[in-house]
Amino acid sequence: MAILGVDVGGTFTDAVLLDDGRLATAKVLTAPKQEESVVAAARAVGAVQVERFAHGTTVATNALLERKGARTAFVTNAGFEHLLHLRRQTRAHLYRLCAAQPEPLVPLDRCFGVRGRFGPDGELEPLALDTLPALDGEAVAVCLLHADRHPAHERAVAAEIRRRLPDAHVVASHEVAPEFREYERASTTAADAYLGPVAGRYLSALADACSAAGLPEPLVMRSSGGVATPRQAAAHPATILVSGPAAGAVGAAKLAALAGFEDAIGLDMGGTSTDVCLVAGGVAERTSERQIGGLPIRLPSVDIHTVGAGGGSLVWRDRGGALRVGPQSAGADPGPACYGRGGTQATVTDANLVLGRLPAGLAGDVTLDRGAAERALDGIDPAAVVDVVNAEMLRALRVVSVERGHDPERFALVAFGGAGPLHACELAEELGTGTVIVPEAAGVLSALGLVASDERRDSVQSYVMPLRAAGELPREGEADLRYSGQSFELTLPLQDDLAGAFHQGHEELYGFAARDREIELVAVRTAELRPGPRIDFVAQSHKAVVTGPEVVELSGATVWIPAGWSGATDGHGTMILARR
Repeated sequence: MAILGVDVGGTFTDAVLLDDGRLATAKVLTAPKQEESVVAAARAVGAVQVERFAHGTTVATNALLERKGARTAFVTNAGFEHLLHLRRQTRAHLYRLCAAQPEPLVPLDRCFGVRGRFGPDGELEPLALDTLPALDGEAVAVCLLHADRHPAHERAVAAEIRRRLPDAHVVASHEVAPEFREYERASTTAADAYLGPVAGRYLSALADACSAAGLPEPLVMRSSGGVATPRQAAAHPATILVSGPAAGAVGAAKLAALAGFEDAIGLDMGGTSTDVCLVAGGVAERTSERQIGGLPIRLPSVDIHTVGAGGGSLVWRDRGGALRVGPQSAGADPGPACYGRGGTQATVTDANLVLGRLPAGLAGDVTLDRGAAERALDGIDPAAVVDVVNAEMLRALRVVSVERGHDPERFALVAFGGAGPLHACELAEELGTGTVIVPEAAGVLSALGLVASDERRDSVQSYVMPLRAAGELPREGEADLRYSGQSFELTLPLQDDLAGAFHQGHEELYGFAARDREIELVAVRTAELRPGPRIDFVAQSHKAVVTGPEVVELSGATVWIPAGWSGATDGHGTMILARR
């Protein structure tokens, strides 16, 4: 069965075609219209008769970060119209009282209230639909109080809005994030509505472009690490906000397991940013909430930490003269100075080229101009640039490992992305990790993750009640638990002695367990899975023992092996490096 995966990044669009154990890869520069890049990448990799096609996209992420979503209205209970604007009491910066919070996606003049009210235990005031004011806009978000437990009013309001505005994208909070905590649920619902028209137009254009190119309808990677149909993704586009990075985490977990490492840390360094994630027991860790653009998104997601440090990150000096790298990026156009496309500012890629860590050309038919890189770096030590960007990535790696109680020595570092293998050995040495894994398809590992991804549908049920009163729970999934009166929860796998597991987990994390205190069940999370194709391929080339210092060229990536490191490839083409 021929399987195609295409991942759109900020600089390159990557394609992987797995056909009868043979792996083909390709990179093309990302075009302004992502659907054009997808088709171009599929052609470049030689995709002709494809039975399964999965896709990772940045359309939703870009629209949210750049604030280019739909004109959206927000409907809640009368008297709570300021819900999105009140937020939480936490400040943007702890010691800067004047630091501004990110503006909500919906301005206050498009936030409306409707009479009617549910409390936690039932209806307090009947719904009065005649108090719902006139609305306009491409999208409408509906979030009523306690709709996670009592959605009847919310269903009625959403139905009325759909009747009035048949062409609008209407999202009700119980449909997308049926959990307590009103602000987080409202923020997630507003983002989902705001992104709906943009994502819908893109996915429609993508379907047309793929059909015209003879490709099957693509499955779309969700933030949780599984794929969904385009219709499902368009209905709730907030679920695809970290589509590409999630695919990279899936790919890192699969390739690490093939290499014999169940515990690993993924390092995905692309052109604009670096994503890191922890893989435990062969599975990338997940979280139920993350912030994107300063806004909380309460949806299942692979637990990825992102920093603005990539190969295209710009080098600059702050007002004190200190050398800085990123988060600004040269992007695909004009790109780093060495790309010869008009860029004049120095980037990390320019520094690596001057240090002799890159070949004369990169994937995607990019020829590198060393002279242009040297001119851009005039007066700047390229080794210092690498030190600065490494320090930024090292902080990210420590966030997902040391700061969460994991000993990095137990984990292998999986380096991928176009620039990840250039920095992996030095980062591993600083982190205390003795093994670095570089897949043969390191430059396109996110696309390979798409090839191997499961179909996944996540569900959550809100409880907020004593655990002893919750009744029978599903056999598989996760539970959010806390002691009564606490503000935050622990997430544990569902099991027979859930209370005992919670006490033990609480003691391990916080140093104590109150075994005579009431345990509260907040939510139960489950997922329907349809396993994806099994990855099994043979190495395209085999490299005997390589000893640093050495530059090794792979398809789509370059590995820098510093002095003190050596390794060889296994049967899948994965290079396993270790400190001597």
